[in-house]
Amino acid sequence: MTPLNHTTVLLNEAVDALVGGVWADAGTYVDATYGRGGHSRLVLSRLSAGGRLIAFDKDVEAIADAKTIVDMRFSIRHEGFAHLGELPAASVAGVLMDLGVSSPQIDSPERGFSFRFDGPLDMRMDTTRGQSVAEWLALASVDQITEVIRDYGEERFASPIAKAIVARRQERGPISTTTDLAGLVAGTVKTREQGQNPATRTFQALRIFINAELAELEQALEASLQVLKPGGRLVVISFHSLEDRIVKQFIVKHSKEVYDRRMPFAAALPMKLQAIERVRPSASEVGGNPRARSAIMRVAQRTEVAA
Repeated sequence: MTPLNHTTVLLNEAVDALVGGVWADAGTYVDATYGRGGHSRLVLSRLSAGGRLIAFDKDVEAIADAKTIVDMRFSIRHEGFAHLGELPAASVAGVLMDLGVSSPQIDSPERGFSFRFDGPLDMRMDTTRGQSVAEWLALASVDQITEVIRDYGEERFASPIAKAIVARRQERGPISTTTDLAGLVAGTVKTREQGQNPATRTFQALRIFINAELAELEQALEASLQVLKPGGRLVVISFHSLEDRIVKQFIVKHSKEVYDRRMPFAAALPMKLQAIERVRPSASEVGGNPRARSAIMRVAQRTEVAA
């Protein structure tokens, strides 16, 4: 089978921001979402002999790709980045999170991420554990399906779609393929933004839900405060508004001094992060890789270590 290609979004911008802090090339860095290793390989090329890179990924195919990197400075962990907090406190010079789904995942019909291909309705990042989308839809109620599609897909037709899914299940059995789900959604959603497939928001919602992506992001962001050294960088690339909103609010929250209202004369607790920049892909990058068009990168720097 021909290998599926993946073009890393904001490759140089992300690595420049990550390794551009006070620890430069000699620190320990984390690629929290290895994917197909674009960021990891460039980070390794920037590190000195004393530098280290630890990567995380749930996907067994990503783990297999990571094993092709022969470098004593590099290690990979087969788990999600919610486990970031297991690293020693104040031990990391920079954390990079490239969120969302990689091109090989999207373009592999057997993974079930895309409505463009006919395949099993799976969508799990880690195919060795957990429930697939098809398995969940076979049991979920109308209210549960509505909530997921509404909250994670920001889909205004969530309720009609959920009712159609359950009605189909009762009449002909559960939905098991991407084509079946995309066709059902298209038959239910009568209007849609120009150029957007009617199933886009539903597929996004189910993927986010089945992988607990937003909860894991929130855990990983909090963990980053514990593992980053003073001066260490946090770099996060988001691909939709739900992710970016969480990242933005996290940085804003920790970029302020905190006062205890019960002790009005006590010194404020110092801020934990300093926002550095917000970066969007260039027009030339979007032209060469349309999947980059929605990307937003936010960069912040650790200011102190909590007791």
